[in-house]
Amino acid sequence: MKADIWQIAKERILILDGAMGTMIQRHKFEEEDYRGEEFKSWPSDLKGNNDLLSLTQPKVIKDIHLDYFKAGADIVETNTFNANKISMADYDMENLVYRINLESTKLARAAADEMTNKNPTKPRFVAGSVGPTNRTASLSPDVNRPGFRAIDFDELAEAYSEQVEALIEGGSDLILIETVFDTLNAKAALYACERVFEKVGRKLPIMVSGTITDASGRTLSGQTAEAFLISISHYDLFSVGLNCALGADQLRPYLQQIQKHSPFNVSAHPNAGLPNAFGEYDETPEMMGDKIKEYLDLNLVNIIGGCCGTTPDHIATISRLAENYKKEEISQETWTA
Repeated sequence: MKADIWQIAKERILILDGAMGTMIQRHKFEEEDYRGEEFKSWPSDLKGNNDLLSLTQPKVIKDIHLDYFKAGADIVETNTFNANKISMADYDMENLVYRINLESTKLARAAADEMTNKNPTKPRFVAGSVGPTNRTASLSPDVNRPGFRAIDFDELAEAYSEQVEALIEGGSDLILIETVFDTLNAKAALYACERVFEKVGRKLPIMVSGTITDASGRTLSGQTAEAFLISISHYDLFSVGLNCALGADQLRPYLQQIQKHSPFNVSAHPNAGLPNAFGEYDETPEMMGDKIKEYLDLNLVNIIGGCCGTTPDHIATISRLAENYKKEEISQETWTA
């Protein structure tokens, strides 16, 4: 019988994986590595299309999943952050979106099943990663045309529906709508999930993770953490949390706002600090671990992992810390409509 992640979340803190992009960068892939044999003659440049590596470098992607599981992760995210037809248009690969999501999920599923079979007492899960796309439905990209929108809700919902259906077919246990900088985009993704769930006849738990873009404490589209939570709270979610943009210490006050009011599990996967002048992340596993320990001491999270700059070593440190904390019921204040 398949393990019930809802029940496990009541018993202990779940560990999410770390950054996929950071691990891919370690391989220093060049254009030909991204192309492989199948896309050798592709007319567009493909370097940087990390999601495509699920087709051209599948062993590398599966091994990254396995490394995170071996580090203690309960959940790994599929290599599909940009695998939607809006983002894939940059590479003229809109027609490959379904296949990339399907094969990416199969790789994560194979890694999860391999680890679960080795230790059935610690079941492993796959979260289908749904990124924000490279467009925003709430804001104009043209300062001279404030009413202009580069994308609308229906276009986003259509793109997300294709992605989510493939993530489910490939074997995802959850859907993770992450790095939300515009809640209208996230609502299109949530709508797409409900539409696909009805189509396929089954429902997966949904995680939603927003991004506070700077010290203003707001998302790119202008919401505070609490407003972000309220605006999606009518959905039956598995978790709500925050990721990316900030390190663990900068993220903490906004995570506290989420935790104070959330009727859902709370998640966090912060960056390994803030990027340096070269865009690299200097926070060691030990440094990040000290900050994550504060989360655990304050009972802020039910699910904890890492985003940009984090590696299996970071996740191993976080996993060891979390083992020392029993799950307790979080006292929550709720609002009235």
